[in-house]
Amino acid sequence: MAEQTGLKRIVVRLDFVEFPKRHTCDGEGVSPRLIIEGMEAPSIALIVHNPYEEGCSFSPWCAWNIEPLRFSDGTAVIPEGIAPEPEVSFPVRMVQGRNDYGRIGYQGPCPPAGETHRYYFRIYGLDGDLPLPPGSVQHELVAAMRGHGLEYGETVAMYTRT
Repeated sequence: MAEQTGLKRIVVRLDFVEFPKRHTCDGEGVSPRLIIEGMEAPSIALIVHNPYEEGCSFSPWCAWNIEPLRFSDGTAVIPEGIAPEPEVSFPVRMVQGRNDYGRIGYQGPCPPAGETHRYYFRIYGLDGDLPLPPGSVQHELVAAMRGHGLEYGETVAMYTRT
């Protein structure tokens, strides 16, 4: 995707491949830490995508105007445990949208019992902040990002609910 659109590729990582229970509906539902390498853009947007839920673009989390923690080695981090508030200023600054569960902020994986779902964490490096109000939905975020993308990366994790 990045090569086709002219976006610079960045590396996005989670601390796991399979969600620990604490990041799911079976645990505390804490948002996970995201590690981003090679990002130079001044602002970030985040969309988490679950292709297994009903509908073609189900999103359990979207956020923008993210100012990650940046380190001298060029790594940036969105820490875990982001509060489910429309606007967050600590531990990083961000604006959060309404997820497809109808709530603000991160909603941990919660597939039906016995199913395994994949969750794609997509990071977009943007040329600046977006004038999009808190509580906007994924499709509004995608429309607002048009023409502002500089960088792109994604990672994936799975969760099997027993």
